[in-house]
Amino acid sequence: MSKNTEKKQGSFLCLIKYLFRYYPVHLGIVMVCIVISACSSVVATAFLQRMIDECITPGITSGMAAVWNKLLSILTAMGVIYVMGVVASFIYTRIMAVVTQGMLKHFRIDMFDQMESLPIKYFDTHAHGDIMSTYTNDTDALRQMIGQSLPQLFQAGLTMLSIIFLMLYYSLWLSLVVFVFAALMLLVTKKYGGASSKYMVKQQKSLADEEGFIEEIMDGQKVVKVFCHEEESKADFIKLNDQLFEDGTKAHTYGNILGPILNNLGNLLYVILAVIGALLIYFGMTNVSLIGSETISAGIIISFLSMARQFSQTITQISNQVGMIAMGIAGAGRVFALIDEEPEKDDGYVTLVNAEWDASGELQETDHVTGLWAWKHPHQADGSVTYTELKGDIQLEHVDFGYVPEKMVLHDISLYAKPGQKIAFVGATGAGKTTITNLINRFYDIEDGKVRYDGININKIKKPDLRRSLGIVLQDVNLFTGTVMENIRYGRLDATDEECIAAAKLTNADSFITRLPDGYHTMLAGNGANLSQGQRQLLSIARAAVANPPCMILDEATSSIDTRTEALVQDGMDHLMEGRTVFVIAHRLSTVRNSKAIMVLDHGRIIERGDHDDLIAQKGTYYQLYTGAFELE
Repeated sequence: MSKNTEKKQGSFLCLIKYLFRYYPVHLGIVMVCIVISACSSVVATAFLQRMIDECITPGITSGMAAVWNKLLSILTAMGVIYVMGVVASFIYTRIMAVVTQGMLKHFRIDMFDQMESLPIKYFDTHAHGDIMSTYTNDTDALRQMIGQSLPQLFQAGLTMLSIIFLMLYYSLWLSLVVFVFAALMLLVTKKYGGASSKYMVKQQKSLADEEGFIEEIMDGQKVVKVFCHEEESKADFIKLNDQLFEDGTKAHTYGNILGPILNNLGNLLYVILAVIGALLIYFGMTNVSLIGSETISAGIIISFLSMARQFSQTITQISNQVGMIAMGIAGAGRVFALIDEEPEKDDGYVTLVNAEWDASGELQETDHVTGLWAWKHPHQADGSVTYTELKGDIQLEHVDFGYVPEKMVLHDISLYAKPGQKIAFVGATGAGKTTITNLINRFYDIEDGKVRYDGININKIKKPDLRRSLGIVLQDVNLFTGTVMENIRYGRLDATDEECIAAAKLTNADSFITRLPDGYHTMLAGNGANLSQGQRQLLSIARAAVANPPCMILDEATSSIDTRTEALVQDGMDHLMEGRTVFVIAHRLSTVRNSKAIMVLDHGRIIERGDHDDLIAQKGTYYQLYTGAFELE
């Protein structure tokens, strides 16, 4: 068995387990209804033999009056059975509609919950459009499979088993003819249905690739326009679209060929059985069945023809679902791949709590907001708990790191930042500046060395608590659909309107916000597309200000702001940074002059360190950067 087959089987079994986990009673009722529906259609067909042999044929010779009561009872029984089948079909289709939509709801919740637990590395290595395709195309494939294909497949399987039993019950010889054609139809289904399934899966992958490309181009539309890359983008899209066209065409071509072939084979089977049956009746040959041997009758032949027609239609029905099943299983595989992704590991046990000083001058935990925070550190050795005041004292000791183990990007990085100090990182693109800040908030974990926060190894601190103590302003601003006030409050969800406005005033964002059509209640959409880049950056800084953390990370925070606005922001930032430990990454060296220490990085190593005056006096790399003798790349 190939790994691909094992993977498909695993996805299918996981899907079945999911269904029975959430809807065991519903599915139990559905299965009973499907059994009733399948059996009713077959059993009602079997009444044809009795109707013909016990009512119609005798009525021709002796008159209909003699058999009228028997015919009426048979028709009544057939009517009751058909009604039972119709009611059962109605019930299970209604229930499956609830089950299908409910399952999609659970899948989306589980996917989103899992996505929020994944490390940043996952999103750095997976196209966002491809992830979105899992929420849309793959779940839609699951909808079709759960709501339509699986019930129809189950019903078709039961119908086939029932028909096979009845055919053997009526005639072994005629059954052999049906089985020969069934084998031929299955071979055709395997050939064309298998090809259709293969390209259905490829179509799903091609669709995800195309959506990923479209999402990427939409995000970068300004860049495409600026560099006049419209034609190149069209050419790249056409390649992806051609691949999707090719896969989709082949999938549906094979699928469309399969139906007519099976229908024609079914018609041929019907004709052959009719001819053989007529010959058997004409020559008065003995019929062999499970109940013995007897002269074959017109009722048996007609009933058998009806069952053969139903049998071939059932095979066609199954073949029509093969592609949908394959596409659904492929979609389930992608859904479960996301759900089963390894979540971000967090072995920390030190938490951040509200604290206050007791009468003896010791820190103690409190359940009300005091404005004082402490690290709650339980000690496994003796079961004691100690509290350390959150100050923002950060140290890196001989840190090595690589995004992949075989390629280190940071080498033996050691530095310290005392509470209230401003530390700046300067260096060319790719020198490792942002990487250091990613290690402080544990977006990535170091390969070797230690990072300590207030003397505590950050590996011992729970990640949510660690990140709650850090504010960050990124070069790439992300705003969310909602009002300006809601976007500022994103920094601290329990912040009042007054606190949000105070944060905006502190960072000089209030002046432009009050000029917006609805002020702080102006709706933002499309990542703040109705604001300028500088205004969006001001909002992100205000968002960090309202969080009021003891430590701030400013990654090119003013890179998108003009010189005049930068002066206003810098004034607000100076107030924001008072009493806080601040890590600054900047290409504009004017923004780091007042830093306590400036770290000059090159290829993942600190090559110079000191304050502005010290580094100017050294006349090294920083001096060359500052005087313009050497430029950052």
